[in-house]
Amino acid sequence: MDITLFPRLLKGTVQAPSSKSVAHRALILAALADEPTTVGCTSTSQDIDATAGCLNALGATISYEEGQGFSVAPLPRAEDGSPLPVRDATLWCGESGSTLRFMMPLVAALGGGALLQGAPRLLERPLSPLDAQLTAHGATCELTSEGVAVSGQMSGGTFRLPGDVSSQFVSGLLLAASALKEPVAIQVEEPVASVPYIDLTCDGLAAFGSDVALTTSLEQEGALYTLYQADPFVPHLAEPHYQVEGDWSGAAFWLAAGALGSQVAVQGLSPTSDQGDRAVLGALALLGSRITRNSASVKAEADAPQGHDLSMEQIPDLVPPVAAVAALCPGATRLCGLSRLRIKESDRIETVRAGLSALGASVSVEGDDLVICGVEALSGGVVDAANDHRIAMMAAIAATRCREPVTLLGAECVAKSYPDFWEHYRLLGGIFHEHTGE
Repeated sequence: MDITLFPRLLKGTVQAPSSKSVAHRALILAALADEPTTVGCTSTSQDIDATAGCLNALGATISYEEGQGFSVAPLPRAEDGSPLPVRDATLWCGESGSTLRFMMPLVAALGGGALLQGAPRLLERPLSPLDAQLTAHGATCELTSEGVAVSGQMSGGTFRLPGDVSSQFVSGLLLAASALKEPVAIQVEEPVASVPYIDLTCDGLAAFGSDVALTTSLEQEGALYTLYQADPFVPHLAEPHYQVEGDWSGAAFWLAAGALGSQVAVQGLSPTSDQGDRAVLGALALLGSRITRNSASVKAEADAPQGHDLSMEQIPDLVPPVAAVAALCPGATRLCGLSRLRIKESDRIETVRAGLSALGASVSVEGDDLVICGVEALSGGVVDAANDHRIAMMAAIAATRCREPVTLLGAECVAKSYPDFWEHYRLLGGIFHEHTGE
């Protein structure tokens, strides 16, 4: 779907979508729990649905009620209490890196076998050394022309992973440990990137009754996450309901719009969330925005915009909205620590540069940094979303400050994380027209 967006500031209040990062973890733990659970989600997305579909293929029964959330009947269990494996299952992961990297260790822990499939770009993203660690603990992982084939029974013990490839490797192993009889320790070598996402996993495990310990020491040369239990751990909630909080990653685009002159308040966000992208408030403040919060909502407002150097290593998903704001801040901004953006849905360093440059911004790439020199106004133009949901949303927010219309190619890709984005854009007064192709 290609659309043309017309310059117009936004105004109003919007509900944040449900956090897909939290939802992935909650659905997996609910599928491994000892009783049926509801996972409250005011919205879903292609990525969340991919995880639910994979869990259904493994033997859980999960359904979604619009505006309410998921009903989860857990995986059936054997007489000894262990989840029953499903053999020769096919799991469709879509374009969700979290789904693929969480399902690989889960399938190995269950001890059955499955072929994990996904979009071509997904299977190009790094799976090593996770696959090597699963193999070292008794499973078999093979990348084939059809997908990733996982078989065999993974054992517990100590897993060793680098911290600079993907925190999803660590989270996947921690979640899968719930299906094992042996304790698990995961040693993560420094530096550890995207630590807040591991914190979210530990939060989910704690909510479902697990005692996760995190220790660090110079002798270990990194972080050591341990799940030790005398008996097999079966996830359990005191009340069979888990509420998924609002998504700071999706909300960041509305907050960025506020920093660019719109008047948008975002509801449904936890001010104490462990989501790393809550740091968008600090980033926008450093770029000269005024942040206001009350018990119901949060918003950013243009105040004294100014370029500022920012490290984005722990918050890579914030680069598109922050870059859009920096493009119109006087002075220079350097966004650092972006190497892992090259392995996202697109080479996001390049697509951020190309998208904003197409609209008249001054953006260059220096190594793994983006250097942005603020301009007074953006001109408008044509942006290819490159099948990357965050690039599409970046272009939409930047369009509010363009002199001329913006044509966005592939606007439908927002469904990956935020299917209601265009509906919310219209509700806030945004104007766009779909191209009919006639």
